[in-house]
Amino acid sequence: MEFTTVQGEQVPRLGLGTWQLAGQDCYGAVRTALSVGYRHIDTAQAYDNEEYVGNALHDSDVDREDVFLTTKVRPDRFAPDKLKRSVNESLRKLDTDYVDLLLLHWPNPIVDLRDTMQAMADLVEEGSVRHVGVSNFSKKRLIKAQRVSPEPIFTNQVKFHPYKPQRELLRYCQDSDILLTAYSPLGTGGILDDDVLRVIGQQYDKTPAQVALRWATQHRNVAAIPKATSREHIEENFDIFDFKLTRDELDRIARPDPVKNGLAFAKATLGI
Repeated sequence: MEFTTVQGEQVPRLGLGTWQLAGQDCYGAVRTALSVGYRHIDTAQAYDNEEYVGNALHDSDVDREDVFLTTKVRPDRFAPDKLKRSVNESLRKLDTDYVDLLLLHWPNPIVDLRDTMQAMADLVEEGSVRHVGVSNFSKKRLIKAQRVSPEPIFTNQVKFHPYKPQRELLRYCQDSDILLTAYSPLGTGGILDDDVLRVIGQQYDKTPAQVALRWATQHRNVAAIPKATSREHIEENFDIFDFKLTRDELDRIARPDPVKNGLAFAKATLGI
């Protein structure tokens, strides 16, 4: 396992995402991931699976302090009182006294962001949250969150993969010592059949998915949280730290989605 250091905190570069994992599928995936060696688990109130994540953590042989655990607050709970109550409920479901990282799941312009960030800072002071951050924030919104937050913004969790390299946002995060947490690092499926990733992978005896994950995790200040349920895919995703892509390969991998580009070209050319 590799780590990236942000604001003095070591974070595993690869974690398990649990979006769309429910019930025993979620429980089993987290248990399997922890047994394989994952030490970074991501969940959210909106996923409705915190209890299963908590049960898996409780039943594993891994010490709680060895796991970097993230959850996210639903946008309709950003008002300070609602936020604090909801986090207490998340802690109960997760069967833990604290989370390593608490995020605002999406922007909510209806609620005063300053009040929301103050409520999160209160939780840090109380010891139930170690770091605070945001998710799905643009660079502009991220900067605003930094300005009004009493606590440093630790991460912005966004969609990040070879077809969506988020260059401007990534550069800002790197310059500001902010972690960019990459969700959906394998895109929406096209990456798994990508010829460039396949050819590069053949040189290292790796799959396109492994190459895409290595591409993400080789960037400074980036951690990736792919979702997986089967032991085969959980192990495959984890097996990416025994090779390193060259600068040329990193540049070749990052490009606009060829499928979407092809469709756009066809529509423009054929008038469809």
